[in-house]
Amino acid sequence: MDVRIPPHNLDAEKAVLGALLTNGSNMGAVVDTVTSILKSEDFYRDAHRIIYDAILEIVHANKTADFITVGEELDRRKRLDAVGGLAYITSLANESVSYNVEEHAKIISEKAQLRRLIDAGNKIVGMTYAGEDEPTAILNKAEQMVLDVSGQTQSESSFAAIGEVVLSNLDKLNALQQHDGAITGVPTGFKDVDHIFNGLQKSDLILVAARPAMGKTAFTLNIAQNVTMLYDKTVAFFSLEMGKEQLVGRILSSVAGVSSEKLRRANMDPADWEKVIAAADRMSKSKLFIDDTPGLTVQDMRSKLRRLKVEHGLDLVIVDYIQLMQGRNAGKGSENRQQEVSEISRNLKLIAREFNVPVIALSQLSRSVESRPDKRPVLSDLRESGSLEQDADIVIFLYRDKYYDENSEKGDNAEVLIRKHRNGSVGTVELQFVGELTQFRDVEFRDLGPEQ
Repeated sequence: MDVRIPPHNLDAEKAVLGALLTNGSNMGAVVDTVTSILKSEDFYRDAHRIIYDAILEIVHANKTADFITVGEELDRRKRLDAVGGLAYITSLANESVSYNVEEHAKIISEKAQLRRLIDAGNKIVGMTYAGEDEPTAILNKAEQMVLDVSGQTQSESSFAAIGEVVLSNLDKLNALQQHDGAITGVPTGFKDVDHIFNGLQKSDLILVAARPAMGKTAFTLNIAQNVTMLYDKTVAFFSLEMGKEQLVGRILSSVAGVSSEKLRRANMDPADWEKVIAAADRMSKSKLFIDDTPGLTVQDMRSKLRRLKVEHGLDLVIVDYIQLMQGRNAGKGSENRQQEVSEISRNLKLIAREFNVPVIALSQLSRSVESRPDKRPVLSDLRESGSLEQDADIVIFLYRDKYYDENSEKGDNAEVLIRKHRNGSVGTVELQFVGELTQFRDVEFRDLGPEQ
């Protein structure tokens, strides 16, 4: 029987925890260094994971982590005895070597990666012996397991020489000139929107916010539909509010040009059926991937995206919607909820940069918007939603005047209010809203039929 002890280094773990506990004035820098390298599960000893989590909880609450505050936090959680009591926490001071904390953190991370690799290897061996799948399927699963291990390590940032960056920019400018100013980003399929943004740009976080019933989901579904079916790109759509069957039903209605009410009741004539069948065929060939896992975390999302990118590529991510995602401080009150939403939005921006794709995140606005005579949202409406405005590169509000005034002179037109554009201009774009198809169209829309 194999009784080998998995790779670990308890001295390094104690040294890192000691450094975190004894650097009051320099705590922020030490925490930033350590958290850029380590996750709590990287610690081998359970007690060390518990202590590390408590330290981060205290730091994220803008307090100083020391022996007393960590002891209090663990006592509150009823975990103090599980880590060896206050005496063990105090003993970590003797292990503190803050000047070398980065190297110690890297040692812990490397040992954790080796343990994950061993675990993946054991699973691969088990699958191989079981022989329940074809060899090709086992190879694919094995490859993914190893890829998952490599993806769980934190990548180090690196400096880029300005000469390299400026040459890259010149290449982009030259390409733009050669293509006569063609769209450089991911096209939304809406002419005037694409004119302002020049397409959705890589690494941008685009916030689409509105009150309920303004059409946030429909708008982003239309974008996903256009990106995948008109431009043959890969889109990941995370739906935390609606199930995938409902979403697909909406897309089918939009693509086929058959009302969602008819689809729901299957009350269609032969011409409608023909449109639906043709639309379903087109949809089946598109690269739109829907995940409807409720209460999704950013960590789960990152893992799913990494796998999708390897298997199918990735051009655009859509999240519907931010307030339904789970953060680290789930269920701890309204103030903590604001911090949680801020943490989620920051991580979505990091995902946009990590995967080098635009990320569209939907956000629900509070009912305070409706207390004003002019109910068009403004940037200040986002202030109670954490740091959404600061993290977003682009902020879009959707507004349909007809929702509030049946006799509105705007008719069925919706307003796309672009109120923040970090790298360009702001403005308002009008789109036609077709309620029975839950579809947005360019105002000068021309129906080309389901085959075009």
